[in-house]
Amino acid sequence: MNKFNAFEMAQQQFDKVAEILNLDVPTRELLRNPLREYNFAIPVRMDDGTMKVFRGFRVQHNDSRGPGKGGIRFHPQETLDTVRALSMWMTWKCAVVDIPLGGSKGGVICDPHNLSMREQEGICRGWVRQLSKDIGPLRDVPAPDVMTNGQHMLWMLDEFETVHGAKYPGLITGKPVGMGGSLGRTEATGYGVIFTLREALKKLNIKPENTKASVQGFGNVAQYAIDLYTQLGGKVICVSCWDQEDQVSYSFKKKDGIKLRELLEITDRFGGIDKEKAKELGYEILPGDAWIEQDVEILLPCALENQITGETAKKIKDTVKVIAEGANGPTTPEADRIIESKKIFLIPDFLANAGGVTCSYFEQVQCNMNYYWEKDEVLGKLDVKMTSAFLAVYELAAKKNLYMRDAAYVISINRVAQACRERGWV
Repeated sequence: MNKFNAFEMAQQQFDKVAEILNLDVPTRELLRNPLREYNFAIPVRMDDGTMKVFRGFRVQHNDSRGPGKGGIRFHPQETLDTVRALSMWMTWKCAVVDIPLGGSKGGVICDPHNLSMREQEGICRGWVRQLSKDIGPLRDVPAPDVMTNGQHMLWMLDEFETVHGAKYPGLITGKPVGMGGSLGRTEATGYGVIFTLREALKKLNIKPENTKASVQGFGNVAQYAIDLYTQLGGKVICVSCWDQEDQVSYSFKKKDGIKLRELLEITDRFGGIDKEKAKELGYEILPGDAWIEQDVEILLPCALENQITGETAKKIKDTVKVIAEGANGPTTPEADRIIESKKIFLIPDFLANAGGVTCSYFEQVQCNMNYYWEKDEVLGKLDVKMTSAFLAVYELAAKKNLYMRDAAYVISINRVAQACRERGWV
């Protein structure tokens, strides 16, 4: 297997659990591939008057439990296989936290760093025009992902409503607050990671204030995960991020603990930290993969997929007790075997980072009611959902002596397979 093919990795993870569940052949064939895929061109007139054609995708993996749900990412290295993998993981993510949605994912091959806001708006509106009959509040509900935000979602919503001639606030989530967005949405994914980490530490009899963490990534998920983790008493000593200018990633280390607020002041809107200013603040600048080699108790991968590989997993120190996956698919199956052999407690991605999709579901509910909750209510409901999902996976893992990732897959795949059987699809 090509270890950098995310879809092959997702299928390999599925096949392992299909064996545990003894799924029949038709169910395996249905669930290991997407139900529908869209691959299309988006022509956009650029600011200099020329036309440029971007390639866009939408993959709907499974909608047996409800409308598809999943983000749209803008990334220069986007591939159809990556979107396929992410759509499959979304199916399992919605099922493991038991919300009535299926799995989808979208993307555009582009680099927002090099595009004006007007050009990005053209991509957003073009993406929706290509899919206006194939997405919707009762069919497939997009959301922000890597390098997209509430403004992008609002352009997409506006284009969809223009095409259909009516108001559809439930079409898309991650909208700005006041325009149908939910309070607590920006915090939701990062906070959800830490809600599950908090419960894991309880089960391991480890106090958060006695732990240090190293974090990969410094985007939205990482920032809010660091925020809540430090509120619990933990100390983050290292973060890594992508440097747009050098086209490589760097790690930023401070032995006595990073200061989130000071780093945010020298961070661009894509989560890139200014190296020179960080040096002035006393940070040690290390290679991008140094985050994984730190003497800490907790690792929080909160960047892109395929970051903990068979090679990098060997660098994980014996001090590490917990890995909570804030990113989607950060760990390859080869790395999983190393992590399991080291007896590190792993909180798998589609459980740990399900806070975002759970809050997106809350946003949909609020849009459909046209009644919006206060922030404390949103985050309280999120805590309840994430805690109960974690405990269900933990209890199954303990009962059946399963690796946490396998236990989470058993619960989610079983729920989706049952829905497919009950609908008569298999």
